[in-house]
Parts: sequence; structure tokens; C-alpha cells
Amino acid sequence: MTSATETTPAAAVDSAANTWLQKSAAWLRSVGIPTELGGSSSSPPEGERSTTERLKASLRRGNEALSPRELRRLLADLQAVGASEVSDAEGGRLAEPVMQWYATAQPEQRMDCWRLLCEQFVPDVAKIGQARQRYEDAVGTTSMAAAERQLRKALQTPRMRLLQRFAVPAQGMRFLLDLRAQMLPQLKGHDWLIAVDADLEYLFSNWFDIAFLELRSLSWDSPASLLEKLIKYEAVHDIRSWTDLKNRLDSDRRCYGFFHPRLPNEPLIFVEVALVDKMSDSIAPLLDEAAAATDVNKASTAIFYSISNTQTGLRGVSFGDSLIKTVVEQLLQEFPKLRQFATLSPIPGFRSWLGKSAAEVWEGADKRLRADVAKALDKPEPTAADWLAALEQPAQLKADDAVAKLLMQAAARYLGKSLVQDKPVDPVARFHLGNGSRVERLNWAGDTSAKGIKQSYGMMVNYLYDLKRLDKHRNLLAQGKIPVSSGIEALAKV
Repeated sequence: MTSATETTPAAAVDSAANTWLQKSAAWLRSVGIPTELGGSSSSPPEGERSTTERLKASLRRGNEALSPRELRRLLADLQAVGASEVSDAEGGRLAEPVMQWYATAQPEQRMDCWRLLCEQFVPDVAKIGQARQRYEDAVGTTSMAAAERQLRKALQTPRMRLLQRFAVPAQGMRFLLDLRAQMLPQLKGHDWLIAVDADLEYLFSNWFDIAFLELRSLSWDSPASLLEKLIKYEAVHDIRSWTDLKNRLDSDRRCYGFFHPRLPNEPLIFVEVALVDKMSDSIAPLLDEAAAATDVNKASTAIFYSISNTQTGLRGVSFGDSLIKTVVEQLLQEFPKLRQFATLSPIPGFRSWLGKSAAEVWEGADKRLRADVAKALDKPEPTAADWLAALEQPAQLKADDAVAKLLMQAAARYLGKSLVQDKPVDPVARFHLGNGSRVERLNWAGDTSAKGIKQSYGMMVNYLYDLKRLDKHRNLLAQGKIPVSSGIEALAKV
């Protein structure tokens, strides 16, 4: 007999099978196939002809970009690329003329191309249903492995094979990334695109797995074309000049990026690191071009002050956590005396959140603190709006001013308590906390630039990467508890 906490081999197989089936069902839904396999949701919007109807027609109607003849020609070219009877190499060769056509096509013509991908390269629903039923019947039997192989094969849609062929030419990966980047803004108004997007995200998740990426250290000696990419893609603190960039690549700085072999001169994500003697509380000293470089032999702390994703087409493909782990290992090899790894991060969603929650924050504030705010504002009965108005010039306030204290408490609640679907509401917090860090410290006037004030009234936050507690922090987050320091916890409780 087995105890309640033990699992029999058969039960383990059943559990693994159910998990895989659930994932398969989720994938089916994402590409427009109901889990009951009764049909597809790739029909065109109401009032528009499907590509099947247009392919049979002889005349263009309304605002249709491609004529029926042009649509048939494009479909034939796409079918040739994705044909199962040709090799991947031949399919890749046939893809190149299509890529050339697409490069010069108008946005409306590209939309027609996407419609063909969505409506004419659909999964065989009956085949998938049969394969899935065989797999369910085979769970726990000796034929389970063969049934699983058949189901996986059935799930390989014609569209998936077609997209894989476009990745074969030298510029194919760049083409697919750009195609998805162009498609993403259209998803909200065109639900039918979700199927194509799901296939691309699935392929990119495999092609850009950490096992295929290379970490490179970037320096002032790197090729100018690569340094220009850093200037172009920096998303947190704009690089204002070549002098600014040189400062960020000085002797007390490090910059690392992940690269893919098919995009050898294109960083997918990069992180900028400052080597300092204590946890940084302001971005200005780190960006000060006139500041003297730190003696790296005395540095005890590595501050990650900017992390930038560069490829819009890779949205949803996460390798930021792997980047930080790999960079920490690299830094420890070069500087074994480093004892602390932390970020100096923006709080991009805070001001927007506070605009909706100010009344609640104000009403829930300690009465004595509200009285101090009233005194500071010289108003006997100030409102939440009065308090917010007083925050428009945060550089003129000190952290211990009553107006600022209440804002710090609100920020601690935002970062340490606010969850949406069991995830931190702030996007930067979601990234770092998901990697195992904790909310360590709030920094008043950490970024007094226009961008910093617009995002968070100039506040910044340190996330601490305690290497011995990363798993503990992730487990806490999985339970819906945001890991925070005692200082943040105290602020959030006030």
C-alpha cells in the first residue's frame, strides 16, 4: 500500500499525461481550435469575405487589397514553400521571393498575406481529434509513447511547417521577427490573428531557448555597429550621446547581452551593471559622465540599473531571468569579492495606479500623518486631490516631509501588496520578483528626470537578489505573497 503522500508509477504516468493533455488543449485554444474539436474560430470578421470566397471570385470587392488573381498567386507561392513533399532547404529557397514581395508590400497587402496564413494553413481538426482520442485511450499502456508521438505529429500544423521554412534563409529569422512585430499591434482589433501569433510565439520559444543563446560582454572596444544598437535599443535611461555611452562602458561598468547565432550582431536583451561600494539610491550619480570611476577592487555591490529587451517580435519569450543568473555567475568569476546583487529600478506603473487609488490611500492613511499633510499644505481639510497636486514638484520635497511619507507608504503598498491574477501589478516588479528577488528599498528622488516623475513621482526601488533565497522568494510569490524587506513591510503596514 502507498500512503496518501506517495504516488504509484501508474498514477505518475496519469498525472504526466493529464498535464500534457492540458497543455495541448491550451495550445489548441490558442490557435483557434475548441478543445472539444468541433471546429475552428478562424472565420473572417462579419461583413468581410473570407480568403476562400475571394480565391474563388474574379473581381476585387470594397477595400480588399489584393485582387483574387493576386491572392491566388500568393497562395500558390506560400503552398510551394510549405509543401510537405519538398525539403526544408528547397522550401527555404522558395521562401526568398515571397520575403522579397512582402518587403515592398503595402500594409493592407501584408494583412491579406496574414489572412491566408490564418485561413488557408489550418490544422486538420479531425486528424487531431482522432490522434488525441488514441492518446487518451493509450494512457498507462505500453502503446502510450507511440500514441503521444502521433498526437505531436498531428499538432504540427501546415502553418507551422510553412513558418519554419521561412526561417531557413540567412535573413529568415529577421523576417519572422519583423513580421510578428508588425502583427502584434493589430491583435487587439483582429482576433483572427491570434492563431498565427500563437504559432510564432511557440516557434520563437523553442528557437530562442537559453541553450541556443550566447552571453557576450560588450565594451567600448566592441564594433561601432554593435554600440549603435545599444544606443538604439536602450529602453530605461536614454543614451544621450557617445560620451554617455562611453561612461556606461567605463572600467567600473559592465554590459552583457544575449545573442542568437542567426542574429549574430543583434543583442536580444542586454543589461547594464555598475560596480559600487554600496546599494545605489539614485540614478544621477551612475549616469554622471564627470564622476570618477569606482575602484573595482573595492566594489562590494553590483547594481543592475538598466535591462532592455530589443526585439518586439519576441514578446512573451522570456530569457531575462536566465540573463541575470548568467551575468551574476560571470561577475563572480571576475570579482569574487562581490557580496550584493541588486537593481536600481523604475516603478513605471505607480503613478497610474495612484491616480485610481489616491482616495483609498488618503482615507486609509494614519490620522496624525494626514494632519501633518494638512499642516504642510496649509489647508484645514485637504483632499486626496490636494495631496496629489503637492507631489508635482517632488524634487522640492524631502523624504521625511509628510507629503512624501504618505507617498512612500503608498508605493510600498503598490509594490508589496498589489497583485493582479496572483502576479505583481507593476511590470518591472513582475519581472524581478519572478526571478527570485525581493523588494528591498524605496528611494525618494531616485530619478528626477521628466520620465521618472511621470512614472513614479521620481521614486525608484531596489530589488535585491539574495542568491541563497531566490527559490524561497519564488515559492512565496507562487503562494500570492510578495517577498519584501522588513523596511518595505513596515511602510506598507502603516
